[in-house]
Amino acid sequence: MKTKLLSLAILTIISTSAFAQKIHIGFKGGASINKLTGKSFKEEFSFGYHLGGFVEIGLGKKFAIQPEILFSQTNVDTSSTFSSVYQFKQLDKVQLKYLSFPILLNIKPVKMLTLQVGPQFGILTNKSNTLLQNGKEAFKSGDFSMLGGVQVNIKHLNIYGRYAIGLSNINDIDNNEKWKNQSIQLGIGLTL
Repeated sequence: MKTKLLSLAILTIISTSAFAQKIHIGFKGGASINKLTGKSFKEEFSFGYHLGGFVEIGLGKKFAIQPEILFSQTNVDTSSTFSSVYQFKQLDKVQLKYLSFPILLNIKPVKMLTLQVGPQFGILTNKSNTLLQNGKEAFKSGDFSMLGGVQVNIKHLNIYGRYAIGLSNINDIDNNEKWKNQSIQLGIGLTL
């Protein structure tokens, strides 16, 4: 009986150790350089931030899937008239706050370098700040993007940069003008 329990304990420790090497949990945060495309927006990037966590699930030595959850803030200057944007008059500042869910494929050509690519779905969390004067919502509640980037891994520290391009129109006013998100994220992550 003792031999069976000891064997079971050793097998559990070995399998747990092997499994733990394939799953890594961590936290990340950094700067977001954002832009909304469309005639109603000032055509320049603005600064925001992002914070969140990730789980990296290993698929062998060279590949992994990395789902994340991120909170991000985007600052945009907007106007109801096209000419106001380009003459820098009467611009309204709007903050868009998203809860984003990227699902990335990590490709590791060498130990210290990870290439990342995958989709991201974002949910707009601050609808009260994105209303027009008549009470109609200006922005759709969801956003779909594609991400691509690179990450440098130094032990438990991850330094990353990536680009997100919006694929969905977030204009909830009409379909005459398409509004799409663009973002450059630069940050640091810590793998536990």
